[in-house]
Amino acid sequence: MHVTAIYDSAADSLREAPTKLKAQLYELPAELRGHDMGDAAVTRFSHGSVDDALQAKLAQSGAEDAFFVADLGEVYRQYAQWAKLLPRVQPFFAVKCNPDALVIKLLARLGAGFDCASKGELTQVLSEGVSSRNIIYAHPCKPASHLRYAAAQGVELMTFDNADELEKISELHQGAKAVLRILADDSSALCRLGLKFGAEPSSAAALLRTAIKLGVQVVGVSFHVGSGCKSEAAFSDAVERVRRVFDQADALGLQLSLLDVGGGFPGRNDPAGLDFDVVARVLSAAIDRHFPQDAYAHVRVIAEPGRYFVASAFSLAVNVVARRRIEGEGAESFMYYVNDGVYGSFNCIVFDHQSPRPRLLHSRGELLDTTAAPLFKSSIWGPTCDSIDCIVPNGLLLPELRIGDWLVFDNMGAYTLCAASRFNGFKLSDIVYVDSERALL
Repeated sequence: MHVTAIYDSAADSLREAPTKLKAQLYELPAELRGHDMGDAAVTRFSHGSVDDALQAKLAQSGAEDAFFVADLGEVYRQYAQWAKLLPRVQPFFAVKCNPDALVIKLLARLGAGFDCASKGELTQVLSEGVSSRNIIYAHPCKPASHLRYAAAQGVELMTFDNADELEKISELHQGAKAVLRILADDSSALCRLGLKFGAEPSSAAALLRTAIKLGVQVVGVSFHVGSGCKSEAAFSDAVERVRRVFDQADALGLQLSLLDVGGGFPGRNDPAGLDFDVVARVLSAAIDRHFPQDAYAHVRVIAEPGRYFVASAFSLAVNVVARRRIEGEGAESFMYYVNDGVYGSFNCIVFDHQSPRPRLLHSRGELLDTTAAPLFKSSIWGPTCDSIDCIVPNGLLLPELRIGDWLVFDNMGAYTLCAASRFNGFKLSDIVYVDSERALL
């Protein structure tokens, strides 16, 4: 199938990885600057590794602003791994997780589909020439104007989980191919999306009958085990639930043709401790058990991964702009103030339940050796005037840092820039791109 062919191509490229070039900053090629990349993006890229790009950026005179380094090669490697371990499942990237223009462009070229949740996300993906067949409007409760836009653009796949949404779809999008989203067990997830979306499986038959009555074509069933899922068993349990809904649909005379296994897939070095290869093995076994390929060759299987593709592809470098020395009984500690925070890229602490931890750079761009220096209890604070703007509370052990030193936070690609604000007048962090696999640049 198509996704396997892409993996074979990717594997060949990985075996022939290019030698790393001396780190420099270059202008982004003109053909990649055709679409609005947003205020947070700068048109610069560097060959080599993430650390090469960090050093190249910090070598610039007057470097102070916080910035991301995004490795498009890491996105590429994640795609190759997906195609190897989940060959029956086509990934539809959850745009909400990180709508970076070059990430979207790369995944579109690789053949990924896209999970969009608004008119804006649909517009961005369609502007890359993505076929409407490879887009799912995965929001069970859509504004009427957004639904009309989807109809006008020929985007047919879309989710629902209630009768009122079916009535809206029947009125505004007669060509829709509806996907019933059922409730999965997301009790182990960091973000329990089932609190807001998902029909109880016991109500599935009634909703299918309502769809038949309204003339809405239902083509499949979806679920979501929650963002940041910590249990691979949640996937297999949800697939079993979907199979029962397929059987109910068959009894009503409906032949469903889509299984959407949703999101919740861990990224590389996921802090929840869940490994993607374990999830892939459990999920593949569940799909093969409940939807054997010989009997269900007509069923297309898709997923909606987000953080899986981008979490490990982005690192954030922040500058120590101020510090306070705290004199204590028998020991001193430090408060460090940096130029991105909870109102910016570190909103993931509040909204995505993350606990980022830094590695350390000198102002010259050299990695600090933390084993050779005395350590002090330290806390890290964002730049705003709000006391909630705390990135790491007191208790982190760091060597003494100077104003002008840098901290680097890895695994910052998921649910960071996408929800950042300019509160207190602080700018969004820029992006420098590297492409360690020459996948796009």
